[in-house]
Amino acid sequence: MNDDATLTAGHDRRSFLGYFTAIGLGGTLLPGVLWARAAGGEEITAATIACAEEISGLKFTEEQRQQMLDGLKNQESQIEQLHAIKLDNSVAPAVYFDPVPPGVTLTLPKKHASVRSRVSPRTVPRDLEELAFLPVTELAELVRRRKVTSTQLTEMYLGRIKRYDPVLKAVITLTEERARRQAKAADEEIARGKYRGPLHGIPWGAKDLLAVKGYKTTWGAGPYRDQVIDVDATVVQRLDDAGAVLLAKLTLGELAQGDIWFGGTTKNPWNVVQGSSGSSAGPASAAAAGLVGFAIGTETLGSISSPSTRNGVTGLRPTFGRVPRTGAMALSWTMDKIGPIARSVEDCALVLEAIHGPDNVDRTVKDIPFSWNATLKPTSLRVGYNKGAFDLAERNDKNQLQHGTKRFDDAALEVLRKLGVTLIPVELPEMPYGAMRLVLTAEGAAAFDELTRTGRDKELVQQTPRDWANTFRTARFIPAVDYVNANRARTLAMQKWHDLFETVDVIVTPTNVGSQLVATNLTGHPAVILPSGFRDTSDTDKTQVPVSLTFLGGLYQEAKLLVVAKAWQDATDFHLQHPVVKV
Repeated sequence: MNDDATLTAGHDRRSFLGYFTAIGLGGTLLPGVLWARAAGGEEITAATIACAEEISGLKFTEEQRQQMLDGLKNQESQIEQLHAIKLDNSVAPAVYFDPVPPGVTLTLPKKHASVRSRVSPRTVPRDLEELAFLPVTELAELVRRRKVTSTQLTEMYLGRIKRYDPVLKAVITLTEERARRQAKAADEEIARGKYRGPLHGIPWGAKDLLAVKGYKTTWGAGPYRDQVIDVDATVVQRLDDAGAVLLAKLTLGELAQGDIWFGGTTKNPWNVVQGSSGSSAGPASAAAAGLVGFAIGTETLGSISSPSTRNGVTGLRPTFGRVPRTGAMALSWTMDKIGPIARSVEDCALVLEAIHGPDNVDRTVKDIPFSWNATLKPTSLRVGYNKGAFDLAERNDKNQLQHGTKRFDDAALEVLRKLGVTLIPVELPEMPYGAMRLVLTAEGAAAFDELTRTGRDKELVQQTPRDWANTFRTARFIPAVDYVNANRARTLAMQKWHDLFETVDVIVTPTNVGSQLVATNLTGHPAVILPSGFRDTSDTDKTQVPVSLTFLGGLYQEAKLLVVAKAWQDATDFHLQHPVVKV
């Protein structure tokens, strides 16, 4: 398009230069495709409309362009007025997403008392660091029985953070004073006989897009590294109420992308040559390395799934609208979800019990009970398996790897069969899910509109064509009509997935084969990701790194989903293994 020979009728060279300036190649980036014009106040003309048509995917006649001029100038004025309004990241759109398809009435879970697994008493070792990798279920029993204090656990984990984090880079801010106060208060309450439940006195870590009063909330990004949001996010408040002890604000890839943040790259404790994956890089790395009892992450399009896989921990992505996002950085108002990352499925269930439910601020959150029942039999549920993904050959006819976890995934199905589960073959709905990702791109660009318009996006560490800085610029040219239509296509996908979950309660699938990850993040369905084996890396030392399996559930049916995942996990020992970090 830079060559003069490509200019067509109505496209003079001056208008092309103005067009390049308008899209940011020659000056200030101006939003909107159809009214793109040169920087410096140059008037919108029919020629600039003709240039913009190439991005909009439309073709107008000269007469139509002339008719559009007044309307586009008016739109320009409207947008300039909008830019004058200060829109904090915490301000949500007036419209909000509901994952339940139109006209559908869900059969919802009923509230009942929580039923947890029985835990055998454990002898407290002389070296408390031997407790660092215990699941919450066991730590809770030690604390409840007063065999170990919250203060002892807190000091043990703080010591591990200070020793191992220089290698792992999983912590942005230690909340050390806060943690010690909370631990002391927990010990005093428990000594008086006031026990709040299984999270009481348990140390945890928060992904640093959750606001904590009195501490920086950096979003992992240089432009916000000194930002203080002087409130506690709803999730933080609820874990405070449960008696949990916040140790640290943990890393995320900048603005919730990847594992690179302004302080470096968060590492996978199984193989510190690798990044932790993201964007819940710190929560997954810290949980895997025994730096916290559990952590809170978020997922928009894989940010719990991917680091849980890489770090060999168990992650729960709840149904969209299960957990309030108040006080959390917004990336996509219709896709962001908050969930736990821990060492076991039941740990995730216990955390979800504490953090779910409406807070009367996040309007997407429904008042739907979640009650954990560890005694529910997986054989009482209809369990499907993603036949197309499991049937896929490890390599195609060109000897190209297309299913890198096949032997682990096939073995996982055998575990379920041995548990007496009757596996029902299902085929996942086919839709152009990749095209629907326009929703995330547009919403992310809107959430960080000011960052782009002020040019401060250049302060971000990641600056490749696939990173947010460039993606947000590109998103300025998504037509609003197509954003709306991507959401309409999403409605069709939601209906197809609802129909699928009318036939089964839970679906087991390879984590990284096929479209399930993108699809279910768009439809809002819950997922549990858990370690399913270890394979050699390509490094010369043949380091063993984890692989994972994913279980999917119906909307707001986490209790059923978690029961099947727990049964599978209890029949294996992958979650009991842990890395050794060299310092």
